[in-house]
This record gives sequence, structure tokens and C-alpha cells, in this order.
Amino acid sequence: MSENQGKLTIHTKQRGAELGDLFGIFFEDLNHAADGGLYAELIRNRSFEFDPIDHPDFHSLTAWEKIERGGGQAELLIEDLQPMNERNRHYAVIAIDKPGDGVGIANVGFNSGISVREGEEYRFSFYARREQSLAEPVRITIESKAGIIHGDTTVVVDSSEWRRYEAIITVNETNYSSRLAITTGGSGKLYVDMVSLFPVKTFLGRTNGLREDIASLLADLKPKFMRFPGGCLVHDGSLNPDDRNSMYRWKNTIGPAEQRPSRRNNWQYNQTLGLGYYEYFLFCEDIGAKPIPILPGGYDPHHKRIVPIDELGPWIDDALDLIEFANGDHSTEWGAIRAELGHPEPFGLEYIGIGNEEVGEPFFERYSYFHQAIKAKYPAMKIINSSGPFAAGGEYERGWQSARENGSDLVDEHYYQSPEWFLANFNRYDGFKADEPKVFLGEYASWGNTYYNAITEAAFMIGLERNAHAVGLACYAPMLCNVDYVNWKPDLIWFNNHEVFGTPNYYVQKLFMNHQGDQLLHIEASGFSKPQVGEAKPINGTIELAANASSVNFSDVRIVNNDTSEERSFAGWTAELSDTEEARLEGKTKRTVRLGDTDWTNYTLYMTAKRIDGSKGFVVYFGQSDEQNQLFWEIGGWQNQDSMISSRVNNRNSCLTQSLFAVETDVNYELVLEVSGRRIRAYINGELINDTVDKQPIIQPLYSSSSADDITGDTIVKVVNIQDVVVSADIALEDWIESGEHIVESYELSGHSLEDENSFEQPQKIVPVQCGFSFEGNSFSHEFPAHSVTVFRIKTPAV
Repeated sequence: MSENQGKLTIHTKQRGAELGDLFGIFFEDLNHAADGGLYAELIRNRSFEFDPIDHPDFHSLTAWEKIERGGGQAELLIEDLQPMNERNRHYAVIAIDKPGDGVGIANVGFNSGISVREGEEYRFSFYARREQSLAEPVRITIESKAGIIHGDTTVVVDSSEWRRYEAIITVNETNYSSRLAITTGGSGKLYVDMVSLFPVKTFLGRTNGLREDIASLLADLKPKFMRFPGGCLVHDGSLNPDDRNSMYRWKNTIGPAEQRPSRRNNWQYNQTLGLGYYEYFLFCEDIGAKPIPILPGGYDPHHKRIVPIDELGPWIDDALDLIEFANGDHSTEWGAIRAELGHPEPFGLEYIGIGNEEVGEPFFERYSYFHQAIKAKYPAMKIINSSGPFAAGGEYERGWQSARENGSDLVDEHYYQSPEWFLANFNRYDGFKADEPKVFLGEYASWGNTYYNAITEAAFMIGLERNAHAVGLACYAPMLCNVDYVNWKPDLIWFNNHEVFGTPNYYVQKLFMNHQGDQLLHIEASGFSKPQVGEAKPINGTIELAANASSVNFSDVRIVNNDTSEERSFAGWTAELSDTEEARLEGKTKRTVRLGDTDWTNYTLYMTAKRIDGSKGFVVYFGQSDEQNQLFWEIGGWQNQDSMISSRVNNRNSCLTQSLFAVETDVNYELVLEVSGRRIRAYINGELINDTVDKQPIIQPLYSSSSADDITGDTIVKVVNIQDVVVSADIALEDWIESGEHIVESYELSGHSLEDENSFEQPQKIVPVQCGFSFEGNSFSHEFPAHSVTVFRIKTPAV
């Protein structure tokens, strides 16, 4: 059944803001996005550098097994006395006691094993040396777990010095759970390092390249830009670039792969840095995306590591050197290094970001030094500031203030919220000014990879597009996830060691990137029913107090009705709660206490709270209908750094506002929470620390935008129907050539239940359907299905 007939009028001669580089992608090495993911290396722990610093379960022989065949006996050791190089000191030693039918080592790869396909070629290489049996062959096999050989080759390690050996192996059987074995006979010791196995068929055939199927999905998006390398790994780490757990320092990631130091990834695994800055720039060039590198700003907010101001020079030089590496000609120091790596032409870098999700004055104090130095040497470079990981609040405002004061070109905003938040904030950027720094929405996603998540994000993206005067860049995050190494979800693309699929969210992003256009066209909606405004439900219901990773005491609790002055007092009442790790281990956890219910719509909750022990602080739950639908105030949240007010809708959280606050032990805090309608204010010791409104979704009849594609001459129209009914509309083109037949390409996502998802079993369950039609005159009618995303490309009439 169709909703009322309305009209969308596209004023084809009324052009608005340039869309520029609006929609792009973001790479961060989490969920094994690089090693075991986009980076095509099939060997895990190829240089024997895994370490408990990376993960408590890791050691130098993680993913390796000893082989002893046909009575062979050997000892498998790890040494570092005579390393191949100083940056990766560990290597394997196969000490041969009895050669038998061969002794050695095998690598089990990622996921279920090393994935190989029949008829495909694989490039094996390693560094090796031996002091005896120099004529003895070393056999390299790709084999099943049962020892069935799928392909093999031999090399002769004929030197006592470290040398690189390479061979191509052709595989005769498909096996997604194979392993690589290195065996030999003879006597003495075989020393092995930097063992590598790549498919010859990488993306565009590049050596040290990228996994073709994943890279092709990214290329198919046709992104305008690619942000890299993160994400929290940019700034979470030691200040010393030579430390195992250092921040991500770009100079560690270029040059020969064997010379790149192994590093702790802050998502608790190892990163080889094989997919480094040079590979990143090449990939951007290959897919037509502008690179947007993000560099640390000399501050680690996770551990409060801070570079003194008078020692910032090398950090600023890193930023300037990266720009020279990307853009300098071969007469410059870093331009010459790029040319030596094989790319004499500049990469044409236009953007650079300093910091990621930064909070705290130390970062913003240091940002100014970076900004001034970069602008002084490269005035055309667009510099991106940071506004923290939240959509509103004290640190968000601090970031924007810094951007205005410094004249930043863009401000990096991040938020992960419920689908309902995205619908409620569809018009978030309507009031942003064109003459201020532009928004770089560097990370955003609704919680989930269902069809419902995708279409709500599409509605929000319509708002981003319509506000291109203020929003310069936007990219969904995270982008990649290996299904067997999940750190975070949702994610745009899921994969294992041999399959990959795009989520419904991916196909929404693809529609918007493939059909972005170059300049907005004015679009006007008329004749539709009024927007659906949800019930203006007050924030009332159950109130609970809770401990968060701490033992706490609550006392002096009272609730006051601000309309009637009625008071509910809990005089003399106290609550001792405990949520510490010790309490959990001993089974003595008591995390929450219920105060009761209220139907008041304008009330204030007063209490005294004290932390007795633990690492965080307190939580106040309010407006609770059940545990999956409520609001909550966290005091001492995250790493005991925040005071946050959040909403939870259908068990999906949205942080509404955040400010810095740390709870101290054995200190009484006077906490006050004011709720008036849907406005919430929170005070600590008399100081207003949080102030927000929990907005409810207002569902538009249709969400629509239009743009002009300057290359093709097409007029692009995007329409999202969130409603559960069909909506009919006339699409009218003002100032349009009416004579003749006009061709329309249509792309549509529709016909799915809101809970549907793509999967390895059904990777194409939710994909856009393309069709075409024609019309005469300057208008046509269309029925937009319930829960749909539609893109029209209206071809310019032939004159």
C-alpha cells in the first residue's frame, strides 16, 4: 500500500556546495585488518618476533611447529646472537640430530591455516644460512595437515652468511587449511628467518602486495580518499620509536620488509608493518583515492605519556618529512628515498591529520606547534585537527575551539551510536557554518551490520551530503574484520582466509561513493505527509545506582519533584556495592541497587558517592524501562577519565555527551542529576559537568539529495525511505530539456527484513539491484519501497 503522493523537485540550475572528496574509506589495523587480512602475506610470525608484549600468549614460535619425519630428530631453537639485522634479531635454528626423512619447521598461517587454490602460483622466500651440509637441499612444501603435498620446491642454502632465497610454487589442489613446511637433511644447523609466502596474484600483481579479493572490494567502492593508519594505534604507545610498544611511527614502515621492526599492535596482537606507508600510498594511487595520513601529536591519552614542548622537534620533523616523502622531487632527502623505492613521481598528498580522538589539554597545546610548522613550509596542505571520540561535550568543544583558534582546515569527529541516534541527528550539521573549519567525520557507524543499520546510515549520509558546505570528508569505520580475530564490531567488510563479503552497510557506502557527484543541486520536497514524530516520552522509570570496576558507597540519596517540591528521601540509607576484579573472582559482586520507579517528568536526584577501592567509579541508571532501554550517567568511565551521559536503545548505546573527570579513592562526591523532559544536566560538587538533550527520531517521509556529475553530465538523485510503507513521488526536473526520451539508470536496495544480514553463506543476500527506464518530458513517477535506498542517474538529454 502506498503512502500519499508527493513531489521531489530538482532545480537543475540551482547549484550548491561542491561535494569535493566527501566520501572515502578508513583503514586501521584492528581485527587483523593488515596481517592476516588486506596484506597478502600468508605466513604468521614470519620473522619469529612474536612476543608477550604483543599478547600474553605469544612467543617467538607462535604459529610454528617442529617437523621430524622418518625417524628424524632435531631441536628447534630461537636465537638472537647473529641476527640477519638489528631490527629483527630473532631467528629459528633447526639443530639436526638425525636427518631421517627430513626435519624442520612448519607454519600454520592464519585462521584455519594457509589458504591456497589449485593452479595458483605462490612466491616463497626466506633468509637462511648453514655452516655444514652446504650442498644439502632444503625442501619447501605446501601441504595439508595430513602431509599431502599440494606443491613444492627446493633450494640449496650454500652459505654461512645470511642470504635471501626465493622460489615459485605452483599448487595442484585447493586447500584452505594447509601449512608451509621447510625440511632438510644433512647435519649441523639450519638457520632460518623472514619466511614469506605470497600469492603471485596479488592486487594488480604488486610484490609485497595486497590480497586481491579484499582490495578489489575496496577499489569497487571508488572512494575519494583513504585515511590511514588509525585509529587508536596512532597514539597509543611509547614515545620512543625504537620501543617494541611504540606509537605508530611512519619511518619504521618503509624500506625492505625484513628491515621493518616488529611492533606491538595496541589491539593485542603483532604487526609486521609489511603494509606500510609506501604500500599505502601505492594503493591509494591504484584505486584513485587521495591519501589522508594521520600522525601522532606527541601525546598518549591512554597512558598520559607526553613529549615535552622543547622536545617536539623530531615529531614535527616526522610530519614535514612525510609530506616531503609523498610530494618532494628526487632532489629532496625524502623524495629521493621514495624514488629509490620505485616511485619517482610525487604522490600528490593534499591532507594530513595530527592526532586521533584526542582528549586533554596536552594534545591541543602541542597541536599548535605542528600546525604552524606545516603551514609555514606547506601552506596549501590541509591540516586536520581532532575533537575526541564523542559527538558532544567538553572535549568535543575543546577540539573545535582549537581548530578555530589555529585555523585548522578540518576537524576529525568520531562517534558510534544507535540507529535511533543517527535518525534523531539527521540534521546534525544544518547549523554548521561554511566559513569555519570543515567536518571530517573520520569514524562513524551504527551498532550493527543489519539491513536496518544500513538504511539508517543511508538516511544520515543524505544529511552529510546536503551539508557539504560544512562536511568535507566522511568515512565509515572500522573497515575490515577477520572473522577469527574480532576486536571490534560492526565492520564494513568481513573475511576469513579465503572468502570475503560486504555488509549491507558496505553496499550503502558503495552507492554513495559510486554516485557522489560533484556539486549539490537544490532539491525540494512538497505534498508529502508530515514527518513522523515519536511520542514525546519523558525520561522516567526505574532508577538504579551501580559500581563500575570499583567498590563504592552511596548515601544521602533523595529525589525531588521540581514541579511539586515533593521529595522522596532515603535518610540514613547507604548502599555498599562492589564490582572489582577481586569481588568477581570471589563471587562477591554486588554491582547495582534499585532505588525504585518514578513517573515524574521534571525531577532532581541527589546523592553522595565515594569510591572505596577499584579503578573506575559510579553509574547512575535512570529512565529505565528495562536493561536494554535506559539512560545512564557514568562518573569515572572508560579509563577513569570521563563523565558521560549515554542512552541505550534496544541494547545499543549512544554517548550523548562527555567531559573529562577522574574519580579519586576515599573522596566524597556530591552528585546531582537533573531531568526535565528530555533534557539532562549532571553536577559534581556543584559544578555543571554534563548538559544534553536525548533527542528522539523524527522520521521524514523521504530523505533525499541531488547532485550533478560534471564528467558524465548526469543528474544524480538519492532517496531513502525509512518507513514501513511505500511512498510514491513525482520526480520533477526544473530547467530541464523536455523534448525526447530520457534515460535513467536506477540502483535500489529494498525487499529485505530489517534484521537481515549478509554472510559467508549468503554474501550477496543484500546488494543493490540495477535497472533502467526512460521517460519523456521533465518528470516521472516512482514508488519508493518500504525500507529502501534508491539512486537515480538521469542522463543528460542529447541536444
